Amino acid sequence: MSLNPEHLAHARQVADAVLYEGYLLYPYHQAAQKNQVRFQFGVLMPPGYAQVDPHEPAVQQTECLLECPDSAQVRVLARFLQLQDRTVQGVSPDTGELEDVGALYVAGTEYTSWSDAAEREQQANLTVADLLAGDQDLEFHIGPGELAEDITDEADRQAGRLVRRWSALDGVIRMHAERVAGPYQALRLRLRLENTSTPRAEFAVREDGLRHAMIAAHMLIAVPGGRFLSMTDPPEWAAAEVSACENTGTWPVLAGPPDCRDLLLSSPVILYDHPEVAAESAGQLFDSTEIDEILTLRTLALTDAEKRAARATDSRVAEMMDRLDDLPPEMLDRLHGAIRYLRDAPAGARLSGPSSHSDGAAHNGAGGEPESLITDRPQMPWWDPGSDSTVSPETDHVLVGGVRVARHSRVVMRPGTRRADAQDLFLAGREAIVEAVLHDVDGQVHLAVLPVDDPASDLQRQHGRFLYFAPDEVEPLASPETHRKAER
Repeated sequence: MSLNPEHLAHARQVADAVLYEGYLLYPYHQAAQKNQVRFQFGVLMPPGYAQVDPHEPAVQQTECLLECPDSAQVRVLARFLQLQDRTVQGVSPDTGELEDVGALYVAGTEYTSWSDAAEREQQANLTVADLLAGDQDLEFHIGPGELAEDITDEADRQAGRLVRRWSALDGVIRMHAERVAGPYQALRLRLRLENTSTPRAEFAVREDGLRHAMIAAHMLIAVPGGRFLSMTDPPEWAAAEVSACENTGTWPVLAGPPDCRDLLLSSPVILYDHPEVAAESAGQLFDSTEIDEILTLRTLALTDAEKRAARATDSRVAEMMDRLDDLPPEMLDRLHGAIRYLRDAPAGARLSGPSSHSDGAAHNGAGGEPESLITDRPQMPWWDPGSDSTVSPETDHVLVGGVRVARHSRVVMRPGTRRADAQDLFLAGREAIVEAVLHDVDGQVHLAVLPVDDPASDLQRQHGRFLYFAPDEVEPLASPETHRKAER
């Protein structure tokens, strides 16, 4: 049985977003502070790098459950980025020979030295019967290499050259399968992607390890004719077996459209089942957790010098800049939000606001029943807190358990069960400082906080990036110092 190519294309679109998550961040040029420490997701370092940092692993493991016959084929596609050192060479005016330069300007385009990345893929294809008979290892080797690209001027004369060099990389995909106990005889599948590189040079800094690393490593796993079980919402009979699965550095989710069950994406970024790229997205912005409209507008607002520096940093960014500069108005309008779910209105519900009909009721084209419930438009622009003098995030406060909580108050984070992000579990019980008390357009209160023990707190504060909690998700730390700061 073959795999539906449309399902695979759907899954690869999401996998590409994972592959380039955090590759470069706004404002997209190499001098930006947030681009000084790159590649944070799915990095598999060579084993020897553990002497520098034991917390950066060389292995990621995926375990999942599926229903399939022994004759079914297991197809694994391991994907990652490999770092390339890009050097710019210019023609010497004295000798006419190429020599390394820091930057080169040719025909209005700037070229700079930088580290970009190449996409790599490794495949494995075995039957379930093969795996049940014994563990299987697929070793692979990527040799060192060099690729040169000439730079020509308006007269089509060589003005320089881009030289990309990459180091050797070795790895292995280890595969194991076993039938679990019980009447359903589900298959437990274990896949390990390992970096086995052993470079001769010693590791001193993180960049040394990245040259031999698998970056943003993830796997697409397909079993045509099989049926993967959801790891986040398994059937009751499989709940115990699913909970016993060990996933290290990755999380497997059902991939493809909602009706697809023979495809799995094992991602270093926590996703939900059947993830998909928003239909309104105009293309990759290298930060899939951002709001496309805001990021697009901010990118379009960059100065010409900033855009030139971004284009010089990476060819993928240059393509993105060109795409955004030529973005049609209708595409920009599409980015301006979308309603995914509408609450059904009770019979006879009336609309209020300027879009109502003269008789106070909205009608659809067929039977005259109201289509949806729309609330009153706010009198103040919701996007401009400065226009509403009653809102002051820096001085507002809220009572939590009878304790006044305001800016500078210290609290203990207690993420509630209504949160869907598993990473919130790592915040439970940690102390944080309140940065602002915010009110949304629905009248709900939110506390913007930063963990006290986070070494990046100052940087997050500078960029206005906070964690947000409801008042009932924090526990105030009442102390004289807290009260003095909260009164300011």
